Amino acid sequence: MREALNQGLIDFLKASPTPFHATTSLAMRLEAAGYQRLDERDTWATVAGGRYYLTRNDSSIIAIKLGRHSPLIGGIRLVGAHTDSPCLRVKPQPELQRQGFWQLGVEVYGGALLAPWFDRDLSLAGRVTFRRDGKVESQLVDFKMPIAVIPNLAIHLNREANQGWAINAQNELPPILAQVAGDERPDFRALLTEQLAREHGLNADVVLDYELSFYDTQNAAVVGLHGEFIAGARLDNLLSCYAALQALLNADSEETCVFVANDHEEIGSCSACGADGPMLEQTLRRLLPDGDDFVRTIQRSLLVSADNAHGVHPNYADKHDANHGPKLNAGPVIKVNSNQRYATNSETAGFFRHLCMAEEVPVQSFVVRSDMGCGSTIGPITASHLGVRTVDIGLPTFAMHSIRELCGSQDLAHLVKVLEAFYRSRELP
Repeated sequence: MREALNQGLIDFLKASPTPFHATTSLAMRLEAAGYQRLDERDTWATVAGGRYYLTRNDSSIIAIKLGRHSPLIGGIRLVGAHTDSPCLRVKPQPELQRQGFWQLGVEVYGGALLAPWFDRDLSLAGRVTFRRDGKVESQLVDFKMPIAVIPNLAIHLNREANQGWAINAQNELPPILAQVAGDERPDFRALLTEQLAREHGLNADVVLDYELSFYDTQNAAVVGLHGEFIAGARLDNLLSCYAALQALLNADSEETCVFVANDHEEIGSCSACGADGPMLEQTLRRLLPDGDDFVRTIQRSLLVSADNAHGVHPNYADKHDANHGPKLNAGPVIKVNSNQRYATNSETAGFFRHLCMAEEVPVQSFVVRSDMGCGSTIGPITASHLGVRTVDIGLPTFAMHSIRELCGSQDLAHLVKVLEAFYRSRELP
């Protein structure tokens, strides 16, 4: 089971170079399991026991497994994650020609570790909006093959490189796509028009706009002398998305279960499809249109916010509180912060720990050092919007926000098992 789960994750990562592709991948898996797509612009006719999903902006998704009885009785079991990861986004007018090279100007999305982006085989993917036969359409594209690189400056020309190097995102990050003759004027939109024809057989009149990201073409892999680790891009937070989806599909539950994966977490979640937007609340209110029933149901519900945690790195152990250093392959981590950067409280943490104990899943705790700032998740944002009790958890990871991250190969199975138990749980605290 563990090997199959890990390979499933590797395949999911390969199919999901952007939030748009991740949402499409999740939707395809839901449809294969019998989930019906809901359109937010239509009237809904849901039934008890029905299975549904909806997307917004092509980059956020909510899956709903309705219980056999009203969620007002038993509450809703929610698991939340996010589809986006730090990356390099192509600018609207990106063409650069310098020293006979064609480059593209990029903008840094989120809090990316920039140094690992150098000397990698990069491809390009995302959403393109175009006009065809007088109508505006959008389509996902993925070049798949390596088409770009950001070469490092040789150490002979930068003798201080290993002493610390401040990377200038404007000047040093534009990837090189090709060499060009002096009178050649490369047209990026023309390149996208060709890609639409090659990938989808579409003859676009003109490319109007796009949201495109560079990504590393190296596939994720199980690594380590004994296969202890999974290395790959976008583990934060597609790892949690995949685990939550598997748990939802596996769980035979009589209760109402929801999985939400929002875009834009890495940049604050403030968007129409982000956790700081109305998407989840609007969806739940359509299922529970009576205001009193909605509040009563939410107060009977619980959210597990699943986002990766910082594993204790053997070379940097002093970056952790001595009593709170999560280990890879030692189970999911309950994340706590007294300043509410995480939404966990003693009751929600206790319930999650109880689930882990019942399923014989190891569980750990994380608190950031008192002299360091703490990151956050969709947990506090969703909790403050809905008023739902929340526990923040995640799997321990190294190199978070790098182009290639590392997690334990045993931990995915641990997380799926406990999330499946959460979806199956007959009673919530």
